[in-house]
Amino acid sequence: MAVAHDLSPLTALFGNGVLWWGLAACGLAQLSKLLIELVQHRRWRPAVLFETGGMPSSHSALLTGTTAALGWQQGFGDPLFALAATLCFVVLYDAAGVRRAAGLTAQRLNGLPDTLWPGPAGDPEPAVAASGAVPPRPPLKENLGHTRLEVLIGSLMGPAVALPGLVFVGSPLELALRWGILPQLA
Repeated sequence: MAVAHDLSPLTALFGNGVLWWGLAACGLAQLSKLLIELVQHRRWRPAVLFETGGMPSSHSALLTGTTAALGWQQGFGDPLFALAATLCFVVLYDAAGVRRAAGLTAQRLNGLPDTLWPGPAGDPEPAVAASGAVPPRPPLKENLGHTRLEVLIGSLMGPAVALPGLVFVGSPLELALRWGILPQLA
């Protein structure tokens, strides 16, 4: 159901099934990381829900799900779909290329000794604690990007969640109307 532009912003927001099903794909991908952590590493670690990187790519699921749903609703020949698809490709490339490379660089930098880094304010000598030891620096975040497989799985999850949701369930507004939670809109 496409929501008319003359409705209130809140009504239009909850009537935007494309947005909600894209977010649902992202959320499901992020939740699946918790299940994968439990099965693969045999540990319950909810912190994985708030971390970047890992299997599957939730950003990929968000973008491909939203793009596919937008194409389904507006038509795959619509210029808005073309824009969404182009942005989708940029995000997917970034996740598997640039962000992954930044994570690998951080991993290498974390492996270097702390004595290589200058002290505060550009002092060429490393910072030395009162004990005479060089204080450890906090490590750089290493898990920034994704492997191509993680991006691929996230990219497949997006449309697999968003398209059936959009077609068979509808937007949150449609659900509220169907269940009688809200009165029918004029």
